[in-house]
Amino acid sequence: MDTTQTGTIASAASGSSSTWRKTDTMWMLGLYGTAIGAGVLFLPINAGIGGLIPLIIMAIIAFPMTFFAHRGLCRFVLSGKNPGEDITAVVEEHFGITAGKLITLLYFFAIYPILLVYSVAITNTVDSFITHQLGMTSPPRAILSLILIVGLMTIVRFGEQAIVKTMSILVFPFVAVL
Repeated sequence: MDTTQTGTIASAASGSSSTWRKTDTMWMLGLYGTAIGAGVLFLPINAGIGGLIPLIIMAIIAFPMTFFAHRGLCRFVLSGKNPGEDITAVVEEHFGITAGKLITLLYFFAIYPILLVYSVAITNTVDSFITHQLGMTSPPRAILSLILIVGLMTIVRFGEQAIVKTMSILVFPFVAVL
């Protein structure tokens, strides 16, 4: 990777407002809340049986792995010539079109299983909520999953502001409880 590209990051940052904005806080808290929510959602039931110490040890081990991996990925994506480029464009810029297509394919195979797991998990969670908390009969899973996925995609289609507002409604009460 060409290290002379770091000037692009500085110029992009100086070109935009460098002050902390309300949207920055909302995104930060939203991402924190969704990460904690996903962690709680997928935390094994037996994880806490050993007490607090094993959970703290897991957090100490997991933090550097996730932090440094995400920081490295963020720095790599920001190393592109154009500030708005995604990972595919930056890989193509640094390593060529073939590598860009390969990374895109690998990135798809890394993200797609996560999408499937989250789709099943959200369907199970909503189904459990309908059955146990609302006392209703369980709807057909195909219809429930279709409604949930279409609902989430509708939120995404409305853009960034709709996503931030939805995250605020769903996540901020969860963060406040923590």
